Amino acid sequence: MKKLPEITVAFWIMKIAATTLGETAGDLFAQTLKLGYFLTTVALLAIFVVTLVVQLRSRHYNPFFYWTVILTTSTAGTTVSDFMNRDASGEYLPAGTTSLGWGPQGLGLGYPAGATILVSLLLAVFAVWKLSGLPFALNDIDTFRGEVLFWVAILVSNTLGTSMGDFLSDSSGLGYAGGAALIAGLLAVLLALKYVPSVPNVLLFWVAFVLTRPLGATAGDFLTKPIAKGGLALGTLGSSVVLLVVLVAFMAVTARRQHALQHSFRHALRR
Repeated sequence: MKKLPEITVAFWIMKIAATTLGETAGDLFAQTLKLGYFLTTVALLAIFVVTLVVQLRSRHYNPFFYWTVILTTSTAGTTVSDFMNRDASGEYLPAGTTSLGWGPQGLGLGYPAGATILVSLLLAVFAVWKLSGLPFALNDIDTFRGEVLFWVAILVSNTLGTSMGDFLSDSSGLGYAGGAALIAGLLAVLLALKYVPSVPNVLLFWVAFVLTRPLGATAGDFLTKPIAKGGLALGTLGSSVVLLVVLVAFMAVTARRQHALQHSFRHALRR
């Protein structure tokens, strides 16, 4: 039995909820609680490794394991991106704050340089994946090596998506709502391309997977940032709690359906 989910509408809803929660939760730890990008990144990457080990050791698809890893990659991707692209200048720090947490405040590479590095890393992961001869399609990934490559690509793509989302929100002039609308429009184009036979579905999946992360980043900023900056000022804590409830509810429904499918599968084998 495969360990990765089927690609359905529920999958994409959960992906967007998880990536938006990753944005608000990452900002909650790094900025609201003032732990800083560096310390938060180290802690979240450690949590990612723990959740990934649990997922890799699982013998079948478990929605709670899978979506917990997606959430940890989204949250870690938020702070990794912020650490790469930002610094301790007033442009990035909350009002009245001169530093965040212990350790370096950020590398200050900027969004273009950070995105270039992350795109190069993602292409390198896909190159290694291609050379390994393992399938890219989610439904065909059923080996340990394939799953490891999948999760490495997920972590890098979520970090890249955060950089893209922050650039759209902060530097493009589109604002939070405008950036989210642009990404939503691009996703609609990808949905239309799904019905074009000459366009590979695997390519569409990975492009959509990357693009849902900046959608989550811009949507998260829209929920949490001050009204004066174009947000709704709901705060990182309140927004994170609401998104977590939505994600857990979908996980519970998915887990129930998965349990029913496994029960039917075992019953069919006994017959």
